[in-house]
Amino acid sequence: MTNNFPNLQIDSLSAAYTRGDITPRDLMAQLKRRATQLNAEFNLFIHILDEAELEPYLERLENPAAKTKPLYGIPFVIKDNIDLKGVATTAACPAFAYMPKKSATIVEQLIELGALPVGKANLDQFATGLNGTRSPYGICKNSVLPEYPSGGSSAGSALAVALGVASFSLGTDTAGSGRIPAAYNNLVGLKASKGLISTAGVVPACRTLDCTTLFTATAAEASRLLGLVARHDPRDDFSRHNPAWNDATAFGDIEPGFRFGVPKVTEFFGDDESAALFAGSIAKLKNMGGTEVSLDFTPFLEAARLLYEGPWVAERYLVAGPLITKNPEAVLPVIHDVLEKAPHYSALDHYKALYRLQHLKMVCDALMADLDFVITPSMPHPVTLNDLHREPVEANSKLGWYTNFMNLLDYAAVAVPASFMTTGLPWGITLFGRAFTDQYLLSVANKFQHTTKLALVGGNTLPASVGKMRRASNDRARVVVCGAHLEGLPLNWQLRERQGRLVSATTTSAHYRLYALPGGPPMRPAMVRASEGGQAIEVEVWEVPSAELGSFLTNIPAPLGLGKVELADGSWETGFVCDGYALADAQEITSWGGWRAWLKSRAP
Repeated sequence: MTNNFPNLQIDSLSAAYTRGDITPRDLMAQLKRRATQLNAEFNLFIHILDEAELEPYLERLENPAAKTKPLYGIPFVIKDNIDLKGVATTAACPAFAYMPKKSATIVEQLIELGALPVGKANLDQFATGLNGTRSPYGICKNSVLPEYPSGGSSAGSALAVALGVASFSLGTDTAGSGRIPAAYNNLVGLKASKGLISTAGVVPACRTLDCTTLFTATAAEASRLLGLVARHDPRDDFSRHNPAWNDATAFGDIEPGFRFGVPKVTEFFGDDESAALFAGSIAKLKNMGGTEVSLDFTPFLEAARLLYEGPWVAERYLVAGPLITKNPEAVLPVIHDVLEKAPHYSALDHYKALYRLQHLKMVCDALMADLDFVITPSMPHPVTLNDLHREPVEANSKLGWYTNFMNLLDYAAVAVPASFMTTGLPWGITLFGRAFTDQYLLSVANKFQHTTKLALVGGNTLPASVGKMRRASNDRARVVVCGAHLEGLPLNWQLRERQGRLVSATTTSAHYRLYALPGGPPMRPAMVRASEGGQAIEVEVWEVPSAELGSFLTNIPAPLGLGKVELADGSWETGFVCDGYALADAQEITSWGGWRAWLKSRAP
């Protein structure tokens, strides 16, 4: 592209449109030329839209009202196992190809939001692979170093963003296909919680595990896109509602005090440089204010082995199996090798593996209960194209060491660039957490990107943070308690039984008065904000699962309730407050500085 061409980050391109520097029609003409040139070397596309195919989408944007659409004129690429109406879907297998009469839900959503499809991206056949070499449409080379693969199976999708022919792209992820290509190409790869982004109109790999994924240059862009498309889809039987705590407003600043898990034993297959880069990434998270927690990773790795050593291979066979039976030569030999065990799994094998997975899920969830997220290398050791040629299955398996368990255990994950190796190859980490903490993980990734300040794809720089952001939130809600819910006091069990965790013991700002309400037992405190005569009051900040907060709130008796309380550090948290009418007969105990001190003064 020409030097005066705007970079393709969503905000930059939108600003260029607003200034009149370029039009969507001009942009798409330039992108088509660039995509055609790059395809000769990188094999990133199976199909690039021609002028006639693109025209209906451009015409929609010529309506003046279209300029208000949040993704007006933003180009995106679609992995070719995701349907685009009127363009053949191949899943990288010509004999499997079909012509969809309707676009996938996610594609429909993006087009309605104003985005423009550039083309259908190359992939490992039937999305079975993590390297980008298993396609009859050609091997996808790395965007930086040609002796390395692009990563797969969403190979072309990642290359489209990395090579500057799309602002973002769609991939899929069953075993790591939305994260490994991101790590190989200096991108953010969002593997959202299962069911959060619709898979209707996606050729299944393992339908019970599949996720539609996003590739972007920055975590902030992934957050914006997720906020726009995370909607329940009646077309998708596996679609799930996005809880309110995980909507776009959950994206924000990461404050000190978070806890992150790190595998107690980390596998790098002898790659000392990757080990050193991982240690550096941990140090950066600690400098951001995090506390490292050692984590037994054994159950996670056992779950990972179930994906290809268990009956989930049979689920993959549901799509490719009929073609293999009818026309074996139509499917690549390496795909045959992966799926050859599939017909031999029995229902007994399935249930045995399902029971084992459920046990591992309980163990892993318990290990993560007090953590905000876990960090791993995105891949322990980047393999080369020569490695894949010599050992196609073993080399591919190494790439999935830290990815294969994710969907089986129902976790959300974000791959984020962390550094460059001495060769110049991008190197990255993955942050993962409980389902529906996607926006929180993206917030951590955003803060991490601003900490590392790595160059983005295309040599672009990370946009500066815009003003003060709200605090990022996850699936935990904070509650400030000042009385019988304090640790060790009679009602603390109500927090504990809701899986509550003590975050800090602190005080309010110096603007509160404390009262003992009449009645009981037990007697109850009432804390009110005062314009004068107030002081700091002892409180505790607890975290409880957001899903439990409603039952906690409904059990609070009048005249108490939950409102906003200012803490000593100036932050505001949800906490106990009292209606003013109840103070007429209450005893003021502010001078004691807290409920515990007052109770102690009354002890015989």
